[in-house]
Amino acid sequence: MSPDPNSSLADATNNLSAGVIARQLLHHAWPVLVAQMLSISMMIADTLIASRYGTTDLAAVAIGSSFYVSVVMLLVGILQAVAPTIAQHFGANRVHAIGPALQQGIWLALLLSVPGTLILAYPEALLTLARVPAEIAEGAAAYLRATALGLPAALLYRTFYAFNNAVGRPRVLIIISLLLASTHIPLASALTHGHLDFIGLPALGGAGCGISTAIVSWLGAIGGLLHLRRSAAYKPYAIFSHWRRPHLREIGKLLRLGVPMGFSSFIEITSFTLIAFFIARLGTEAVAGHRVVANIASLVYMLPLAMSIATMVLVGQAAGAHNWARARATVRISLYLSAASASLIGIGLWLVREPVLALSSEDPAVRAIALGLIVYVCLYQLTGSIQTVASYALRGFKVTLLPMALHTLSFWGIGLGGGYWATYHAFGREAAPSISGFWEASVAATVLAALLFGLLLRRVLRRKAEAYGGVRSKG
Repeated sequence: MSPDPNSSLADATNNLSAGVIARQLLHHAWPVLVAQMLSISMMIADTLIASRYGTTDLAAVAIGSSFYVSVVMLLVGILQAVAPTIAQHFGANRVHAIGPALQQGIWLALLLSVPGTLILAYPEALLTLARVPAEIAEGAAAYLRATALGLPAALLYRTFYAFNNAVGRPRVLIIISLLLASTHIPLASALTHGHLDFIGLPALGGAGCGISTAIVSWLGAIGGLLHLRRSAAYKPYAIFSHWRRPHLREIGKLLRLGVPMGFSSFIEITSFTLIAFFIARLGTEAVAGHRVVANIASLVYMLPLAMSIATMVLVGQAAGAHNWARARATVRISLYLSAASASLIGIGLWLVREPVLALSSEDPAVRAIALGLIVYVCLYQLTGSIQTVASYALRGFKVTLLPMALHTLSFWGIGLGGGYWATYHAFGREAAPSISGFWEASVAATVLAALLFGLLLRRVLRRKAEAYGGVRSKG
């Protein structure tokens, strides 16, 4: 039995037409893009909601959400091992192995939620270590304690998310993401500003955004569970009819694949989110201005990320079928599409930078800082898209350990380490630190990462071609 005979991702496995591959990439990428955009819209909404409550609350949400995203992306990155694992089963038509792989992914999500929840519930030591001012740290801690309540649900939903991508059914993610965004935005606003005082809930400030995040996380997990149980498309996988207990060997396989992926995601994300901690001493306006630009950077990053996820899945399916020539063609076409779209995004963002920033904050000082930083977002679009596609393609091949080292060198070594020096110790900045130093280093980090990941991916593709002759194996 075919896993999904109607899926355009599962057929034409030997057709190397660029048009066919491009259509399959776009067919998979656009639902992921919409779902990701809806997800990031909730973070942007938190910024706007908090900024209208007060600059201190905006800074608290900026610090808190940076910490939250860092923790979540580390754990979600580990869980992302579910995607290439199931994608290779799907490509090899091993239907019987798909359900058990998902079940072990769910057990892993529950296991990871324990340390993750504890970290979010008790953030005071890390906030102190980062020298976050007391008035900001108090609000950030309240935000994080609220989000801790929803972390198990967030990890369960992301396991569902990875599974649906792997089997070529990403469209349901749009529906669930739309439900979550349409619930979170008005709920967060009401909790933050006290619009629910008629039922005894006072204005909660930035913590209201955290409470709403926890609530919609549970809505997402419940929605994913109901869809898995009710949709006939998943019946061949016997997800619930043959439930298995935790299997240490299988969970160990996911961890060996996923831990490097998780740390790679964590390193890349924290190279931006941790900037908020390192610049906290520069004042609330600097933190808020950085958050505004970081939100924009996250938003425009969604297109190369969606293409990268599609690439990982299609490469994984091709690898499962031992169709190495198709995997190579998928990588090449994805790089072309991503580079072209990223270049257009960078140019377009530069042209509309002032009206976009005018919508992001009512504080003139915050807008001025953001205006000085947005040029860096425009500059690294091309190299950022190349390194993202290349790193996710390597995940499709289950090559994850060396990429983690390359991410560490590029984004922590150059991005954070170099950024700290450029901000506080570069010539002319010892007495007048500038947040621009971190963003200058970020551009340099993406250039280095694009080069290193491009070379590694080329080596992996060449080895596959030499080993298999670029043809599909029946094994």
